Amino acid sequence: MNPIAHKVKGGTTQAETRGLWLGLLGVTIFAMTLPMTRLAVGPLSDPQLPPAFVTVGRAAFAGLLSVAYLWLTGAPRVQRRHLPALAFSALGTVVGFPLFLSLALRQVDAMHAAVVTGLMPLATAIGAAIFFRQRPSNGFWVCAALGCAMVLAFAAYQGSGSLSAADGLLLLAVLSTAVGYVAGARVAAELPAQQVICWVLVISLPFTVPAMLATWPQAPVRTSAWGGFAYVTLFSMWLGFFAWYRGLALGGTVRVSQVQLVQPFLALLFAVPVLGEKLEATTLLFSLAVIAVVFVSKQMPAHTPSPPTGKS
Repeated sequence: MNPIAHKVKGGTTQAETRGLWLGLLGVTIFAMTLPMTRLAVGPLSDPQLPPAFVTVGRAAFAGLLSVAYLWLTGAPRVQRRHLPALAFSALGTVVGFPLFLSLALRQVDAMHAAVVTGLMPLATAIGAAIFFRQRPSNGFWVCAALGCAMVLAFAAYQGSGSLSAADGLLLLAVLSTAVGYVAGARVAAELPAQQVICWVLVISLPFTVPAMLATWPQAPVRTSAWGGFAYVTLFSMWLGFFAWYRGLALGGTVRVSQVQLVQPFLALLFAVPVLGEKLEATTLLFSLAVIAVVFVSKQMPAHTPSPPTGKS
């Protein structure tokens, strides 16, 4: 075997593996978003921070951190050709997902939200396949469908199979996330991942800062609610994307997106200490099964067609 080809092949495999680990780190950070958002907004019976404030406030504060980061690191200005993708990423990750999630979590608990948002991997993979012209194998799609089916089966087992208004909001959150992730991953293929999320947040500041001031809570809330808000600001809205977009760029959006299959079960685990929700043995069994499906999906090929070579 040609040693250079072997080196290239090995480098590709190493990059994909690193991308999967970074994706898992991002997913672990994002898994805390559900219980922390629930902590921040509170249930309808005991409301805390307004959902609109949580949506724009976390993006505004993270955007100010991004300004400082870009300035301190001497990052170059974003190019005009990147602005459309950054705008779509902002619509999905800065506005759509946190808003729909916050509204839904006023009506349902974190565990219910976790199982419904388990559809995110399939939505992201479909979006990536369309926009990046990636061609996953049939086996890959079987794994993706099986993983999502297991998530839905778990939801049905828990009695969450019937749709409600909150479920509709959660599905809109899933769609928003898929659009935001795919658009952000497109830019992350050319720019450092940390710069991508920073620019997404910076271009959103003209909207998020005034909206944050307009929705600032007037009534006092618990310290724990502010703690939840601080987490979704620093980690969910900012640092988590450093790992996530880098993972998508290294390992491929279609493949790394499947790591999201473990996110609902991580969210279930985190909901126990944060919210005091009850953990059942079935949750652990489904978690192990889904992780196994993700591992198998990693072995399935996913190719991006090369552009046609022009003739001289």
